Amino acid sequence: MTPETVEALFTRSDGTFRFARWGRPLAPVVFGTDDASLDLIKDALRATAALGGLAIVDTDPEFGANLLIFFVSEWGELAGVPNLDRLIPDLGPLLDRLVQAGANQYRSFRFDADGAISLCTILLRMDDDLSALSAHTLATGQMVQSMLLWSDIAFRTESPLATVTDSGHTVARPDIAALIRAAYDPVLPAASDSPAQAHRLAARAGLLLGQPEAD
Repeated sequence: MTPETVEALFTRSDGTFRFARWGRPLAPVVFGTDDASLDLIKDALRATAALGGLAIVDTDPEFGANLLIFFVSEWGELAGVPNLDRLIPDLGPLLDRLVQAGANQYRSFRFDADGAISLCTILLRMDDDLSALSAHTLATGQMVQSMLLWSDIAFRTESPLATVTDSGHTVARPDIAALIRAAYDPVLPAASDSPAQAHRLAARAGLLLGQPEAD
């Protein structure tokens, strides 16, 4: 867990560094799934949120729900969702781009006055790849990727997840889990566009992993 490794996880494809964590408890709502899957999804959300010490609440005072997850078969289904275009600007053109790219997931974030995450909308098109995952694994992966404002290319070549050998449960990789815990250290700012933040995160995550502190 070097500063360079951490910096890469928050450096976007345009070369800019941007870090942000949630600044409030999570109030999740899930659309488009059955009751059995919903219980597994909520368990995964709670377990992953606990890495950052984030509470799960029923209602967010500003948005009502601030973590919205939509499961659809085709992107066009989202065009008729009431008020979704108020959460995601230019929803129509976005859906066209997702269709053209053959994408199966999209995450949109909003931020408060301090730059902390205040709302996240997750869109999932259940193609063969996502359908092959268990509800718990899918939700864990999405929650890990929503706990922080990672780079848009952070996990293109390597999953942030790992499988626990004894139980077979899917969890955040130890290094990613340590980094999430480090990111929610109240001493650190909730948002930063300075690469120096990567050094502070690497130092704390390294200690959590039992590694020497970074310089």
